[in-house]
Amino acid sequence: MSGCRVAHEDRWGEILDRPQLDLLELRWFDSTAAMTGDDFKQALATFAEHAERARRGGALVDGTGFLMDPAHLDAEWRDANIIPCYNAAGIQRFAFHMPAGVLMIGSVPALEPPGLFPTGYFGARQQALDWLAGR
Repeated sequence: MSGCRVAHEDRWGEILDRPQLDLLELRWFDSTAAMTGDDFKQALATFAEHAERARRGGALVDGTGFLMDPAHLDAEWRDANIIPCYNAAGIQRFAFHMPAGVLMIGSVPALEPPGLFPTGYFGARQQALDWLAGR
């Protein structure tokens, strides 16, 4: 991967810094099937820390391998503790590459407060990359 640096890797996924694309990417591994809510919070905090350091305009989360039980999600905690970090990092567009069947795929990217940036949900990686690049 030319111009790509693995900024962090652990059992749950990897964070890729792609300066040539002005993009920070989180790729979840299928090991997330064993992830707890606390593990998820720590992984998001790690990604947010890297976002603040890298200061890329775009963020991409590849959720195609994300298998954690949705009952462990805590949207209120994410809104209070993670989204402000993304705002401070200067993220301008946030994209999710999701597996087929996710209802939000194809919806028009929009602001999701408290985020100060539009968020888009895509079923194809290239569509997400194109949108992040403003194409």
